[in-house]
Amino acid sequence: MAKGREGRDKAVKEQYEDYPYPPRDPEDERHRLITGSPSNLPEINHYLYGGKRDFSKPFRALVAGGGTGDAAIMLAQQLSDAGDGGTVTYVDLSKASRAVAEKRAKIRGLENIEFHTASLLDLPDMGLGKFDYIDCCGVLHHLDDPEEGLAALEAVLEQDGGMGLMVYATLGRTGVYHVQDALKLLVGNEPRKKQVALAKKMVAQLPSTNWLVRNPFVGDHKLGEDAAFFDLLLHPRDRSYTVPQFISFVRSANLELVQFIEPVKYDPATYLKDRDLIQRARNLSLEEQAALAENLSGTQKIHLAYVSRQGSGRAVAKLAPEMIPILKEGNPPDALAKAFKGRKTFEIAFDGEQISFELPEKSAQMAGLIDGQRNLRDIQQEMGMSWQNFRGYFAPFFKLLNSWNILWLNSSQTD
Repeated sequence: MAKGREGRDKAVKEQYEDYPYPPRDPEDERHRLITGSPSNLPEINHYLYGGKRDFSKPFRALVAGGGTGDAAIMLAQQLSDAGDGGTVTYVDLSKASRAVAEKRAKIRGLENIEFHTASLLDLPDMGLGKFDYIDCCGVLHHLDDPEEGLAALEAVLEQDGGMGLMVYATLGRTGVYHVQDALKLLVGNEPRKKQVALAKKMVAQLPSTNWLVRNPFVGDHKLGEDAAFFDLLLHPRDRSYTVPQFISFVRSANLELVQFIEPVKYDPATYLKDRDLIQRARNLSLEEQAALAENLSGTQKIHLAYVSRQGSGRAVAKLAPEMIPILKEGNPPDALAKAFKGRKTFEIAFDGEQISFELPEKSAQMAGLIDGQRNLRDIQQEMGMSWQNFRGYFAPFFKLLNSWNILWLNSSQTD
């Protein structure tokens, strides 16, 4: 790490040596695999490879700012399950966090992860080569110069590669930065361990008028974990983004937005009921619609998105007979079919808000036929329809479940 860069990163590095984040017990790997977005292989395939990537063939993934290992372990396990072609490179500046991630990998018996202790800013000079996919979640917003960090990632991205990024969102974190500023004034000069004890006292005494107290969407400081408390309220460097700021940030590295996750949260029609207002929203660009939705909901505390190079022609998977619909883990088709049966509407809770969605016709029947093996032609034939008629039913069904981020398309005909 360059000397000047080491000085800029010193406070952040020391925090994660004292408080590896997120807090994880490696022994839990014996019982479960933590999965999520981004970096779930079927999701990556859908958004970055048109559903046609074969992960049994060589595939290089980088987890930049790997922390205690959630993304690295998830990617490595899924790539291992797919075959012998996939590898994961883990980079993080904290030795303590790396030790947790390495122990998790050892317990799982994963041998396809290469570990490095370094800043992601060093990546262009580390001689690691190029990567097909880069995961960078919860890291860039802690850098002194986030644009420099994103440029460093772009420098090691394969020409046809893509990234899964997560940064903090401004509106859903209302109150966080007020309390951070208060704590810097009150306890900022104390050693980290003492900061936590004093900060917990102050937070416990916040009046009901305080914006953090009023914000029901932020709760890491209530988990009882010092690492989570410190990361939220005592972090030495932390910023957030609105939708327009995030899109501008992505473009600064010659990248472009592919899709926000979950898509439904970035659709103004999720929050508007009046047809005239919805039509006015539909006349906006997709980026303007996402910004509008963010301001309507006010709940988003992170922005999670897939991005690729500008002009790369990266295509999101589209409906075609050879496409296999893949349900996100934890959404069994029989349970969905039962939940949808006889229903014209279905309610989903997003950030505490119950939102009702119209269920397309035949939703229960189609859900019950999704087993991760049948392609759309198989399902069409099972339903006894022509492709044209079947597509008319399946398209709105897919659009709805994909907007919830529980249904993707992967091709049975890989490249």
